[in-house]
Amino acid sequence: QVQLVESGGGLVQAGGSLRLSCVASEFPLDFYAIGWFRQAPGKEREGVSCITSSDGSTLYADSVKGRFTISKDNAKNTVYLQMNSLEPDDTGVYTCAALLETTVGYTTLQGDEYDYWGQGTQVTVSS
Repeated sequence: QVQLVESGGGLVQAGGSLRLSCVASEFPLDFYAIGWFRQAPGKEREGVSCITSSDGSTLYADSVKGRFTISKDNAKNTVYLQMNSLEPDDTGVYTCAALLETTVGYTTLQGDEYDYWGQGTQVTVSS
């Protein structure tokens, strides 16, 4: 069974950093793009970033450009989201998702295009 497990969330002060991890089990990430999404209480889910396996293309939401960096370690079957200069508006449950790639370099932050989802990890940024 395909599983994605997130870790690395926590409580941090504004201006701080966190690194989230998304580990895939039971399937290699070689053929999947991985996206990170977040949802704050009372708000809609927002696509944050994604990375492809085919060519390493990345995509970021405007709200996190220059602050967040997504990366992939194939040997560990893990995708990371390095989050720097965190702001209170970054608070939410962060979830990773996998999209089976059918087009080289295709990136998307549309959640309904993704096939598999993790359970999420809470990130709280205090002011």
